[in-house]
Amino acid sequence: MTSPADPAEPDAAGTGLLAPGWTGSPAASATGDRAYLRALLDAEAALTRAQAALGLAPAEAAEAVDAAAADPGAFDACSLAERARAGGNPVIPLVADLTKAVGEPYGSSVHRGATSQDILDTATMLVAARTLDLLLPDLARTERALARLAAEHRDTPMPGRTLTQHAVPTAFGLKAAGWRSLVLDARDRLATVRSALPAQLGGAAGTLAAFEAYGATDPAALPAAYARELGLRAPALPWHTLRTPVADLGGALVFTAGALGKIAADVLTLSRTEIGEVAEGSGGGSSAMPHKANPVRSTLIAAAARRAPQLAATLYGSLAAGDERPAGAWHAEWEPLRDLLRLAGGAVRDAAELAEGLRVRPDVMRAHLGLTHGLIVSERLSAELAPVLGRARAKQLLTELAARTYTEDRELGELLAEVPELGGLDLTSLTDPARYTGAAAILTDRALERR
Repeated sequence: MTSPADPAEPDAAGTGLLAPGWTGSPAASATGDRAYLRALLDAEAALTRAQAALGLAPAEAAEAVDAAAADPGAFDACSLAERARAGGNPVIPLVADLTKAVGEPYGSSVHRGATSQDILDTATMLVAARTLDLLLPDLARTERALARLAAEHRDTPMPGRTLTQHAVPTAFGLKAAGWRSLVLDARDRLATVRSALPAQLGGAAGTLAAFEAYGATDPAALPAAYARELGLRAPALPWHTLRTPVADLGGALVFTAGALGKIAADVLTLSRTEIGEVAEGSGGGSSAMPHKANPVRSTLIAAAARRAPQLAATLYGSLAAGDERPAGAWHAEWEPLRDLLRLAGGAVRDAAELAEGLRVRPDVMRAHLGLTHGLIVSERLSAELAPVLGRARAKQLLTELAARTYTEDRELGELLAEVPELGGLDLTSLTDPARYTGAAAILTDRALERR
């Protein structure tokens, strides 16, 4: 079964000095070198246990390997990294060290029948599973906070913006409901990927031949037994060069970063000094300007959303993996996948803090509805005036009055009141932006029904 990631500590991959987006997040400790070493050892120990469960190794061998693999601190990660250059991956020196730690008579049971990629792929799936198990609760926090905002501001009017300009009124509740919908989409994708993460076991060329040589009458049963020991999914086939699990994982992580990036992009816009319709609960300071409270959570999420697609491009490129085991394609996955787990983990952490602390300013939103002197409801007026004046006359009138609102610094409703043909209309109601939010409230309610 999977076990909790080890606590954060300095590791050979770096301290995160240039990575404030993920430093200190749960994903940071779950993806560090020590966490990977823990997963590699777990993969090796589970292999011996699976063989023992099928009668291919003594139970005492499984106990001995379990005991030797229990403490990752007993293995020198720096030495493993240096020695990995000789064979191109860290499993080869780790097997040597673990075999030595187990000793006689059971050292020969370590790694028996497996290839390095079996262990590293399986360890990667363990690291991913443990990381996603930390991400999903933070996504749930984000969803709950956004649901509260959507319900609270179901009827809070604000300017809708298209192509950077005021368009028609909307409601902040609908915007928050849209953010929540993206978070739920990310949750669903990550949960689906998490449940499908497979163990890897195929031997040298994906035929399980070595296990048959070691006495297995049904070597095809071993991958399922191995997966059960690890709490991972049993693979239908060895996937040494069938990289669907990695590509799907990368895609879900990129979607998550991008979905949260949409929220961040909106908050960055709405929290600009000249807009100020929302603000982060606790903004960051400036090294030069004491008055600033920068939207740091949104900034870090936005950075993750920009980096993630390029990392996933490497994973998708590695789908073209040749032969039965690849040279280079597999190796290219390791670092970008870890970076993706970290970026998504940090973005999810920051999104939860952002959503829970976001300050909404309905009074500012309401004031901004008047910035266009009433023109924000011109769409509605076009529809309402056409039956009274005729479509062509209504369009001509609104075009003329739109220009006058700025040249004369007057409200559109005031100018409309001077048109004799409109004397029978309730212009106060028709020009009130708060009364032209369409089905925003109904759509918000509908969105909040999703669980």
